[in-house]
Amino acid sequence: MKKILGLALIAISLASCGKKEEKKEEVLYPETALSAEEQLISNGKELFESNKAACASCHLADKKVIGPSIKDIAKIYKEQNASIFDFLRQKSEPIVDPSQYEVMKTNFAIIKSFSDEEIKSLEAYMLSL
Repeated sequence: MKKILGLALIAISLASCGKKEEKKEEVLYPETALSAEEQLISNGKELFESNKAACASCHLADKKVIGPSIKDIAKIYKEQNASIFDFLRQKSEPIVDPSQYEVMKTNFAIIKSFSDEEIKSLEAYMLSL
């Protein structure tokens, strides 16, 4: 019996020696891959809500707090074919609520340190709402 069991194990070992296991690269959640535009918007949302930018302390998506809502800002900028990027880079005048501009000016010291890509992501996020 031991000889038969031993021979069976040897046969199985020999049979499996020549076989290589194929490793398939498994992609988990392939549907979650974001397009470049979606990634830009996601980055903008993250930055907008971060302590680094602190935008969310004065602006909410659909409610005026200290500053106008993001939806109101986006609507006006779209209607006037204006650039949020240019405003945040201080290349254009405020068009949404100029009376609040002095309050917003204090934030330009922070925004000045942002890369163009970060500003573009903020704009993309705001216009996406």
